[in-house]
Amino acid sequence: MAEEELNLPGQDSDAGSEEVVLTPAELIERLEQAWMNEKFAPDLLESKPEIVECVMEQLDHMEENLRRAKKGDLKISIHRMEMERIRYVLSSYLRCRLMKIEKFFPHILEKEKTRHEEEPSILSPGEFVFAKEYMANTETYLKNVALKHMPPNLQKVDLLRAVPKPDLDSYVFLRVKERQENILVEPETDEQRDYVIDLEEGSQHLIRYKTIAPLVASGAVQLI
Repeated sequence: MAEEELNLPGQDSDAGSEEVVLTPAELIERLEQAWMNEKFAPDLLESKPEIVECVMEQLDHMEENLRRAKKGDLKISIHRMEMERIRYVLSSYLRCRLMKIEKFFPHILEKEKTRHEEEPSILSPGEFVFAKEYMANTETYLKNVALKHMPPNLQKVDLLRAVPKPDLDSYVFLRVKERQENILVEPETDEQRDYVIDLEEGSQHLIRYKTIAPLVASGAVQLI
């Protein structure tokens, strides 16, 4: 993979935009981190369309370089294997997100509808269209197959109640990337009290997801 710099759009803390300059290796590392977090988080995480777009552009660039390479060069097969690995990670990441959208679509759309303008969207534009169409198709299917055969007072269904929410109380394994102090841990039972812990850099833990969800979003911890 050529060592060139890539411009990745980002957001700074003052609501202004800035560009993050990454090497191809750093870009792929960002993709793998997003993939692992998405695989192990019980809910749908913030969309990373800028990473997906840059990785796809990098794959096109690598493909072009391979077409120009001399036939018989051993490096071709090595780079081809690396490209297939990146494609697998990218497709697995996108499939994982689509599966969550299909599983939790009413709650995801409700969260999108109620979020503040300054909050980042958890859906890319394409995913938002997919989620709306999936919900519309589900409602149509239910009406045509089941609801129209039921009494009039039962011909409506509340999908927010009918579809289970993501289980934010499930436990996840994580590795700490940046030291965190005074993390509030909720008790297992009503008889116990809240307590705080410090997360040391490089340490690994098994913690209830909702306790560390903001740290996953900020990149301070990595799900494993």
